[in-house]
Amino acid sequence: MDQLTEHIDATAPDYDVDPGRPYKRKSWEKVDPIGSLPFLCVHAGALLVFLAGFNWVAALTCLATFGMRMFGITGGYHRYFSHRTYKTSRAFQFVMAWLGASSAQLGPLWWAAHHRHHHRHSDTEDDVHSPIVRTFFWSHVGWIMCRKNEATNLSKIRDFAKFPELRFLNKYHVIPPLVLVLVLTIYGIILQTVFPGLGVTAFQIIVWGFFVSTVALYHCTFSINSLAHVIGTRRFDTEDHSKNNFLLAIATMGEGWHNNHHRYPSSERQGYYWWEIDITHYILRILSWFRLVWDIKTPPKEIYVEAKQKKRKT
Repeated sequence: MDQLTEHIDATAPDYDVDPGRPYKRKSWEKVDPIGSLPFLCVHAGALLVFLAGFNWVAALTCLATFGMRMFGITGGYHRYFSHRTYKTSRAFQFVMAWLGASSAQLGPLWWAAHHRHHHRHSDTEDDVHSPIVRTFFWSHVGWIMCRKNEATNLSKIRDFAKFPELRFLNKYHVIPPLVLVLVLTIYGIILQTVFPGLGVTAFQIIVWGFFVSTVALYHCTFSINSLAHVIGTRRFDTEDHSKNNFLLAIATMGEGWHNNHHRYPSSERQGYYWWEIDITHYILRILSWFRLVWDIKTPPKEIYVEAKQKKRKT
C-alpha cells in the first residue's frame, strides 16, 4: 500500500476527520458556534480598528497583505490546486500553498477538494454552498461554520494529496497565518521605534495588516460563492446560475468573471476579453516570463465562437 492510499484508508471514510469527535447528523449539518470561534474571533479582531485608529502606513499594509493573500487564493488555491490551469515546480507549488493558507481559509487540499465538489454539483442539492438551493447566508458563510464541511475529502484531491508537505500544511494550516502575525508584529515594532515620525504603532499594523485585511479577504472570496450566483450577467448558458460581475472581479482580482469560469473551468484566464480585468491572470503571465509557471491554459476558439453566437441571439 502506497503512502497516499494508506493515509486515505486511515480516515473515515474518504474524509480527513477526527473519529474521536462523534456528533449527531442534525448538529453536524448546522452552524457550529463553538467550532467557529476562531473564525468569529478574527471578525471581532477587525473591530479593534476603532481603537487602533487610522494611519496611512497601516492602511497600505492592509492593502498589501490583502492583495498578496488574495493572489494566494485566486492564483494558488483556485486556479492551480482546484483546476490545474497551469504547471509549476514543486517548490513554487508549496509557496502558492503557503500564501493561500496565510489567508486563514484552511488548507490547500481542503479548499480545492470542496471547490471541485462544487463544480461537479453546482447549484444542485449536493452543492455545498449554493445560494439558489439554500439561503444566501449559508452560501456566504454558513457552510464554512458547519462541522459537516470541516473535513478534507482526499479522494477528490489525490493528485496533490500525494505530496507530504501539502498534507502537512493542510493539517497545520494555522501556521502560515500565525507566521504572518509574527512578521507584522516585528515590522510594526521596527516602524514604531525606528521611524516614529510615521506615527504608526505596532498595534495598528497588526489590526490593519492582519485582522481587517483577513476579514476583507474572507468576504470578497465568499462573495463568489454567494453574490456571483445571484447578481450579474450571463454570457454562457451553463447548467448553474453563475454570473459575470465586474465589481466582484475587481474585488477578487479576476474571480468575478464567474460565468466564464463555469463555462470552461480549465482555463486559467477568467476574463476572456481585454476589457474584463483579471489581475490574477496578469500576475501569472508575468511569472511565466521568469519560468516560475508554464503551460498556462486559455479558452479554446470554440468558446469565443459560442460567445459571439450567444451575443447575436440577444
